[in-house]
Amino acid sequence: MTMVKDIDARGMQHCETTALGVLLRHEGLDLSEPMLFGLGSGLSFIYWDSKAMGFPFLGGRVKPFELTRNLAAVLGLELLVRETTSPRKAWQDVAAPIDAGRPVGLQLDSYHLDYFTTKVHFGGHVVAMYGYDEQDAYLVDTAPQGGAVSTSLAGLARARAERGPMSARHRSFTITAPSTPTSPQDRIIPAIKTCAHAFLNPPIANLGHRGIEKTAKLVPKWLQRSDNPREDLPRAAALMEKAGTGGALFRNLYRDFLVECAQLIDSSHLRTGHSLYSEAATLWTQVAALVATAGESGDAENLRQTGAILHELSRIEHDAMQALSLL
Repeated sequence: MTMVKDIDARGMQHCETTALGVLLRHEGLDLSEPMLFGLGSGLSFIYWDSKAMGFPFLGGRVKPFELTRNLAAVLGLELLVRETTSPRKAWQDVAAPIDAGRPVGLQLDSYHLDYFTTKVHFGGHVVAMYGYDEQDAYLVDTAPQGGAVSTSLAGLARARAERGPMSARHRSFTITAPSTPTSPQDRIIPAIKTCAHAFLNPPIANLGHRGIEKTAKLVPKWLQRSDNPREDLPRAAALMEKAGTGGALFRNLYRDFLVECAQLIDSSHLRTGHSLYSEAATLWTQVAALVATAGESGDAENLRQTGAILHELSRIEHDAMQALSLL
């Protein structure tokens, strides 16, 4: 058995921030999950639908691995990323750092992980790996998935090799902190402004505040959009609240990030952003509840109310990011 020593195997709410937390704590940098998410400019919005999809997808964060790249750039970390089409090389890319005493981040498809409670394909899942033996790999996943967990090496290989939406080619990564690390406090304002600029200036109407407004117009028709509303709508609601988002489609995490920032930086713009995102987080939880009820009851009035709230959310989040862009 090969294990990295002194691993703090602390599971958080979201997969990518959980893995980043493990790797950074091993480098001596211990940040809260909201701070990791916020410094990585993680908040976003996307409405994703196509003829090939059974039902629309609502996303509340930047695309997989962008948060990791953002965080490394902001904090001046050395991020070493490896990808390959060879399963043999992929294993070497993981075993070598662990043999040398360094944990490794992996992007993979959660469907093939033995411990995973919900068997759905998701190629953007991220875990930290800190050990292995002849049969199993030892990982850190989110707290809801068990925190410190293990899966068979065969299952891990399948998870890493899976192709599909948001998947990567056996992606693995390590992080090294500089001898004199950048102060996270000094990078808060640039990270917030980067996030605000992207949210306020989306390149297409499916993203940012424009994406929320588009969703407001489309969601009242979701009962007709689905072949199985009793299954599709409650699942969409669960993805907003429970699927590693920290609740409220990641708005709880960003609200809590802004709370931490306000304790470090005295700014009326920051206080305004926090107040508005506190309101938005509450409304997103209401949206999820209404969508679930609509699917269970078949009552379109719930979706009409959802559309009205989403219209308001587009305005609230626009105003919040507008205030934060003035930092």
